[in-house]
Amino acid sequence: MPEILFIQGGGHDGYQVDKQLVSSLQKALKKEYTIHYPEIASDPFSPAYGWVEQIEAHISAMKSPFILLGHSFGASMILKYLSEHTLERPVNGIFLLSTPLWGGDEDWKQDLKLKENYDKKLPAEIPMFFYHCLDDEEVAVSHFHAYKQKLTHATFRVLKTGGHMLDNDLSILVQDIKSLENGR
Repeated sequence: MPEILFIQGGGHDGYQVDKQLVSSLQKALKKEYTIHYPEIASDPFSPAYGWVEQIEAHISAMKSPFILLGHSFGASMILKYLSEHTLERPVNGIFLLSTPLWGGDEDWKQDLKLKENYDKKLPAEIPMFFYHCLDDEEVAVSHFHAYKQKLTHATFRVLKTGGHMLDNDLSILVQDIKSLENGR
């Protein structure tokens, strides 16, 4: 059975909040996929603390080719991981939802930022999909457009409504996920 590794969004209750997204995706995929949803431990005083390492450990635990999916902070940490490490497991596709692009000079953001030329270090051979709602009040759509300018090999889906949580409805991903089975 195909597998999906879902990395939660950040915040003190990110794991609980994103459970609705996982449930929506599982329902939309009609149990044809196994979704792994590990809780990522976070430190409120150090936002990036341990995320990349935990993502690496969860990727290493996957046994078959799988789909990597992340929401919000988790999606940005997936990009950080992929642009700074070599994948040791085969990944069929990467799905990123409401993904912030960290910038600014604040000390707390420095560990979150992608390195210069990150776009050249991402695995271009793996299909990558970005989804963002125009009415997202937590992550401005300008982040989505900045990724779109740099990552020309990726597929970008903009949604008119749904907010940061995509109305807790990930059925929009099903067609793209299933397209990976057909060689895209």
